[in-house]
Amino acid sequence: MNTELSNLKYDEKGLIPAIIQDAFTREVLMLGYMNRESLEITLREKRTCFFSRSRQELWRKGETSGHVQHVVRVIYDCDKDALLIDVEKEGPACHLGTDSCFVTPIYEGDGSRSFSTQTLYHLLEERNRQRPEGSYTTYLFEEGLEKILKKVGEETSEVLIAAMKRNREETVYELADLLYHSLVLMVEAGISLDEIRRELASRHVIDHKKKQETAE
Repeated sequence: MNTELSNLKYDEKGLIPAIIQDAFTREVLMLGYMNRESLEITLREKRTCFFSRSRQELWRKGETSGHVQHVVRVIYDCDKDALLIDVEKEGPACHLGTDSCFVTPIYEGDGSRSFSTQTLYHLLEERNRQRPEGSYTTYLFEEGLEKILKKVGEETSEVLIAAMKRNREETVYELADLLYHSLVLMVEAGISLDEIRRELASRHVIDHKKKQETAE
C-alpha cells in the first residue's frame, strides 16, 4: 500500500484532488484534496479524511455534521495525479445540505439530463432554494408542511381508487403523482434518499433472515 501511495503525483503543496462518488448511484458528490497523511487516514479508517486548504489542517468528513462517508473503493487515474473514491454516505455531501455539491448547471443540452429519482430529488432541492416564480413546486414549499401533507394524502387516495378499478394507466399516473409529492415532503423534512435506501436495505436483511429461519 505504501508503494502505491508513493507512486502518486502530489502537487507542489503536497496535495492530490479526490473526486468523491456515490458507490450506489455513481453520482459525483464533491471534490476534496488530500495529502499523504489524510489519504493514509482515509485508507486506515475506511472513511474520508481531507486536507483543508483554507484552514491548513486535516479534517474528517462528518466530524462535526455527522455526515460521514464510508469508503468502498479508492483508485487513481492514468497520470496518477487524481483519485476517485467510491463511498457510502450518511447524509448530504455538501455543506449547503444537498446530496451533492454539483447541483447548479451552467449549461444543459436538450435531453442531456437523464431522469432518475435522484435527479428529480435534486431538482426539488433547487426549487426549494431558488423558489422560481410560477413553479408549482415553489407553491408547495411556500405553502408549507400542512399543504404538502394534504397533497400526499390526496394522491394516496387517488392511487387506491385507481388500483381498485384495476386501471393500469391511471394507477401509473397516480403513483407518479404520489412519488413526486412524497419527494417534496422529503426535501421539506430534510430526509435524503440515502436514508430511505438504508432503511429498505435493513428490512431486506431482516426479510432474508426470516426466509432462512423458515427454510430451516
